[in-house]
Parts: sequence; structure tokens; C-alpha cells
Amino acid sequence: MLETLGAIVLLGYLPGALLYRLPLWQRDRRAALAAEERVFWHVMLSLSWSLTLVLILAAVDLYRFDRLLVITGGITVALLVTTRGGLRYLGTSARLTWTAILPLLLIGLALWRFFPVSEYIIGGRDPGVYINEGIQIAQRGSLVITDNVVAAVPPFARDLFFPQHYEDEYYGLRFMGMFVQDPRAGTVIGQFPHLFPASIAIGYDLHGLTGARQAVAWWGLLGLLAVYFLAARWAGPPVAFAAALLLSLQAAQVWFARYPNSDIVMQAGVFAALLAFARAHQDDDAFFGPVAAWLLTLQLFSRIEALPVILVCSGAAVLQWIATPGLRLRWRFLLPMAAGTVLGWTYLSTLMRPYFWRVDLYISKLPIWEIALGLVVAGMAIALVRFMRRALAGPLERWLPWTLSVVLVGLALYAFFLRAPGGSLAAHDAYAFRAFVHLYFGWPMFAAMLIGIVVAWRRGFWRDPAFTLTVAAVSVFLFYKMHIVPEHLWLSRRFLPVILPGLLIVGTAALLGPWPVARTRAALGRLAAGVVVVIVVAAGYLNASAPLLTHVEYRNIIPYLERLKAQFGERDLVLFESRDAGSDLHILALPLAYIYDTPVLVLHSARPDTAQMRGFVEYALGSYDRVLFVGTGGTSLLSRDLQATPIASDRVQVDELEVTIDRLPRAVAFKEFDYGIYQLTLARNAPGPFVLDLGDRDDLHVLRFHAKESADERSIRWTQNASEIAVTGMDETARTVTLTMSRGGRPPTAAPATVEVIFNGTSLGMVTVEPGFRDYVFVLPEALAVAAAQADAPAALRLISTVWSPKALLGVNDGRELGVMLDRVTVR
Repeated sequence: MLETLGAIVLLGYLPGALLYRLPLWQRDRRAALAAEERVFWHVMLSLSWSLTLVLILAAVDLYRFDRLLVITGGITVALLVTTRGGLRYLGTSARLTWTAILPLLLIGLALWRFFPVSEYIIGGRDPGVYINEGIQIAQRGSLVITDNVVAAVPPFARDLFFPQHYEDEYYGLRFMGMFVQDPRAGTVIGQFPHLFPASIAIGYDLHGLTGARQAVAWWGLLGLLAVYFLAARWAGPPVAFAAALLLSLQAAQVWFARYPNSDIVMQAGVFAALLAFARAHQDDDAFFGPVAAWLLTLQLFSRIEALPVILVCSGAAVLQWIATPGLRLRWRFLLPMAAGTVLGWTYLSTLMRPYFWRVDLYISKLPIWEIALGLVVAGMAIALVRFMRRALAGPLERWLPWTLSVVLVGLALYAFFLRAPGGSLAAHDAYAFRAFVHLYFGWPMFAAMLIGIVVAWRRGFWRDPAFTLTVAAVSVFLFYKMHIVPEHLWLSRRFLPVILPGLLIVGTAALLGPWPVARTRAALGRLAAGVVVVIVVAAGYLNASAPLLTHVEYRNIIPYLERLKAQFGERDLVLFESRDAGSDLHILALPLAYIYDTPVLVLHSARPDTAQMRGFVEYALGSYDRVLFVGTGGTSLLSRDLQATPIASDRVQVDELEVTIDRLPRAVAFKEFDYGIYQLTLARNAPGPFVLDLGDRDDLHVLRFHAKESADERSIRWTQNASEIAVTGMDETARTVTLTMSRGGRPPTAAPATVEVIFNGTSLGMVTVEPGFRDYVFVLPEALAVAAAQADAPAALRLISTVWSPKALLGVNDGRELGVMLDRVTVR
């Protein structure tokens, strides 16, 4: 415990505290900042240092947690020795005031709202990729994963698991979000940049899987504080506290502070960088120029959306230079910014090309003459501005805030009241701002925001142009085209980093007014009215986020995965069914491989090539003790010589928040995993009758069926519109196919329950299935039976069913398309 606390202090506080106290660049200026903001900078600088060092070490395959501690400790000691007591403020530091209580209250709110975090360590979506990327950095010490299981797959069998995509960005897909770069060397790269995974790696080294999962909540807390301190400088502590309070109650903030994602990381990094920018440019503190550049360019190792923020901040620096005669360009900001941007761009366009390829491809296709012309025009514009700087400064300072305020209010009103889909404009893009206001921001804050843009935003524009321009530019850019699946809360990722906190600051500034408050009746009355509106909005946010507080996404998936892992030995190779099989079982393969170190491969197709599959199993049995298959029904891989023996089965449900598109989620659904484990061996089946009991160890014989169920004390599966059964061990004397079926609870308003039976492409007939389980017998022609018995691949028994939807016809929460209940198949 003491060792962990020592490591936390060393990595999360000491380096930043020492850097902040260095007797450089008018230290008295930053010593005079509020004590709580100084502590915030100690932590923020320390984390930036630690994460930068993790990225550097992992980039050269040298990351180890003890190495990180030794390097950081060594530099800390070196700073203490070389400064020789010069780190003391000597009476120049500001003392604690009542405002220190406000960030402490926010920390308490964050601990209440942001914990416990989700157990999303499985694959499928971004959170699982981030978690597994981070744990791989901790376990292997590198940004690039060297996967020996991939390297061991012989060339003839690679198409079974990760066929070549014939793209420059990567060779093939290892898991969703994990790309194979070189199958011979087994190199794999995660889909997402590594800043957030680097923090997950530190969390994993500090406190195992729990620490890795909790990294996102600590980022959420840092984001809350970064928003508070920026707003406190711009509009005063009361406005800052109200804005941060509302943010902590917001459903989107609560969800993504518990749900692994890099958007919350960008929120903390961008608002801290904007605060540093303002301290450097508006408050003339030279120390914060390089800090702002460091924090901003570090976000290139988190999200590509950092690029427009970097451009806006660079533009804000130039804009202030134009509007302020006699001011020199802040090279302490611009030069580190340029260097960091080049480094980040190189990282994205090389190592992270699978993530960055669209941007890189777009730029690479630009004609050389257009690039050259753009550079010439930019150079001429800079020269012209420099020449006309004195003439431009006054009008720019007076009219730019007014112009931008009018434009932004006009765009907001248009987007809310008039914008409609049409042509290439999709509905979810056209109504994006409307959805933001209705579902997340609220009517009162929308009105306050409009007033705030005209009053507070305009008046405070030159107090912090980087903040105001960044919020404006990101809002216009993202609300124009969201480029995301329009599901809630997934869609809110787009406005979580900048837009939501930025507009909350503007809105609360309009509600609470300037600080300090004038001691007049009008000012105090306005403040009281503003506080009432903030309370009303807070109550609405609390109600919207209430279902999230007791919910843990994928609760208990970790002990379930550990139970599954216990089924496998160290020398077992585990094959998982593919995404094409129609189930989500493949998402369990990622953590088994990259957290629990299990040799795992995921099939690419639900119908792998028979000869390739047999050859691979033969090869694998020479390297592993057992070859196992995990499936839930939907893979046809058996053949005359490849057999499967049932080993175990399991069924489990985990909590999953419902997916909605027209409202915020409130209900918790269940994600079910129902699978069987089979041992694959090479042995020829003796021909004989084929009998398959649906719903009982049938996973390798069924394709495109619904999950196993029980009905009338029978194990069954519902057919889909086109379902298939793999018939193995065919006897050439077989002459009948018998299906035991029932129409189930199909309502009278649905179409009749008809089923057409097709054997190896030949129709055996059609039948209308009645209520109750009955046997339906179809004659199997001799020629078909003989051909099937002589083939290596299993015979394909295809069932074409008319389907109905319980959700559409009965109004229940079951959106499946159901055919008929199938209990047993007999071929004899």
C-alpha cells in the first residue's frame, strides 16, 4: 500500500511541483496564482511528464513500470540537488482563500458521480480496444504488440483468421480494432492513439485491472477541474463552480467518465492547455507558453480532433499579435507548438496510419500546385497583415467580437429552428444541434447561451480569445457534420471534449453575471434569478443521469472471463467463431488474448474452407496439446475427418445499457453469452443416422439460427429467414429428413409459418408448420444421399422460413425476426 502511494506521489505530483517551482521566467507570477490552481498545475504537469515518458519508452520497446519510476525519481532528485533550495517561493506565493473549497467540492462530486467505472474490457467497440492497448503496453512494454500466436499461423492458413485486406494501412484484422501489420513477425497495432492507453498502463501497474479501468474516471475528474480553473480565470469562481457543477451532473459526462474513451482525456487536456494559453498570452507569464504547446500537441497522441484545436490556438496567438500594437509574437508558444505538431503528425501518419489514413490520403491527393499556391497566399497574407497591422488593430479589436457573436447566434438559431435534411445532409446531422439542446443542454441553458454569446462571450473575447474561438470553431465544425452513429449516449462523444463544457461556461456566465457582483439591488436580483435557473437546470441534469449512477456497464464480465479462462490450459489453442456467425461471442477473444495471455484465434468466416481448416488443425495439434473451439451456433467447420467433442458449456447475462436514438437511455438490458466449448480432433466418422437435438451441443452444426431456448420442456432454436444445418457422417442409404417443428406463438396476424427444405441446393419440398411440435418428413433422393456421403464437407440442410417480429406485431421488447421452433433433425 505504501509503495503504491509513493509511486502515485512520484508520478502524479512531484515532477510537476518541481517544474512549476523552477526559478525561471518570472516565477513570482505563477506563485501569485491561487493555491488551488497551483496544485492543479502540479498534478497536470506531472501527469503530462509521466505520460510523455511512457510514450517515449514504449515507442522504443523499453517501457517498464520500475524503469518509469527510476527515471522520474532520478530527475526529481537531480532537480532538487541542482536548484539547491531555489524551489522555495520565499513569501511570494498566494495564501489559501475560501475559493479553495470549490475545487474540493468538485472532487467530492466526481468521486460520487464517476465511480464505480464500467467493466468494459471486452472487444467490440472502442472502450475494449483502449483497455487492451493499455494493458499490452504494461505487459509487453511497447506500442506495437508482438503476437507470437499470429506469427505461428502458417501462410496457408492465414486466410482462415486474418485474410489480407490489400491496403497500405495494414495487412489484416486480428480483432476488431487490432490490426495485423506483418503476419510473419506477428506485429499488431491498436486502432487508437496511445495517450489514453499510456495512462491505462500506469493504472494497471499501480492496481491491476481495477487501476486500468479506473483511469478514465480520474481523467473525468481532471476534466472537471480543468474546466473550473479556466472558467474561474475567465468569469470568476462562482460562474466556474456553477459550470463545473452542471458538467458533473450531465449524463454525457457521467457516462464517459465511467466508460473508457479518449474524449474525456481530450477534455482535460484541451481545457488545461487553453488555461495555459491564456496565462501565457493574456497574463504575460512566459512559463505557460511551452506548457500550452506541450499540452496541446500531446493531444495529437490522443485524438485526431486535436488538429483543429491546434490550428485555432495558433490563429488566436497571431490574432492577438495583430490586435495589440507593440506586442511580439509568442515564440515560446509557437516554436514548441510547431515542433510538437510535426512530431505528432509523424506519429499519426506512420505508426498510426490505420487510424489516420483518411486524413493522410486526402492530403496526399492534393495537387502540388494547390499546396504551393496556398503557402504563397498565406505568406502574402502574413506580410500584408504585418504591413497593415497598426491600421487593422483598432477595427479588429472593436468589431471582431461583435461580428462573431452575431454569426454564432444566427447559426445557432438556424440550426435549431430551420435546418432540415436533404440531398447529402443526413437527418442526424441536420438535427444534431436540436438533439443536443433537447436531450443534453436543455431549453434554459440554450437561452442563457444565446444571451451569453452576445454579452459575456463578446465582452470577454479578448480576455481569452483562444477559449472563445476554440469553442466556436469546434461547435460549427461538429454540428455541421457529426460523423458518428446517431445513438445515445454514443453521439454525445462529439460534443463532450469542448462544446458541452464550453457552452456551459458561456451560459452560466450569462446567468450569474460578472464577478465580483456589484452591491446593487439589480445585480443581486439578477444573481438570485440566475442561481434559481442553475438549480432548475441541475435538477433536470440529475434526473436525466439518475439511471447511470447505479449502472455498471458489463457488470461481472471480469469474473465470468476468468471462469472461461480456467477452462483452458497453457498449451491449448482456442478458436472463436467469427463475427460472421451472427453472434457477439468473438468479443470475448480480445481480453482472453491480450489481458489473460491465452493463445486465441478468431475465425474470419462462418464457413471456413474445409481443406484449410483440416490442414490447420493438423498443424496446430503438432504445436499445442489441444485445439479447442468456442461457439454459440453459426459456424460450419466440420468435415469427414475433422470432429468435435463437447467439453463444456455456459450461459451468462451481463448488464448493458439500452441503445436509443430519440431519447436518453434509461433502462438496462442484458447482453447474453451462451456458448459451447469443443475439442477438435482428426478422426473419421463412421456413417450412420444423423440426429441433432437443437439447443443441446449443436453449435458446430447450426448457422443463422437464433440463440438456444427452452419450450414445452424441449431445447429448441428459432429459425431465421434462411437457416442452415451442417449434416455430418452421412450414410448413403439415408432416404428421409425428419424435422420436429412448431410454429410457436406466431399470432394470427402474421403470415403462415411455411418452411422450404433444401438439401445441398435441391428442394425437398415445402410445408406449413402447425401449432405444437410435430414431425415433418421429407423424402431424400438416393442420388443426393450418395453424393453427400462421398463428400468431405458436411451436407447443407437449408431451411427457408417466413418470419414475423414480436416487436412489430405484439409490441414487446423483442426485435428478432422469427421463423419456426426447431427441436430435432433426423436424417436416416
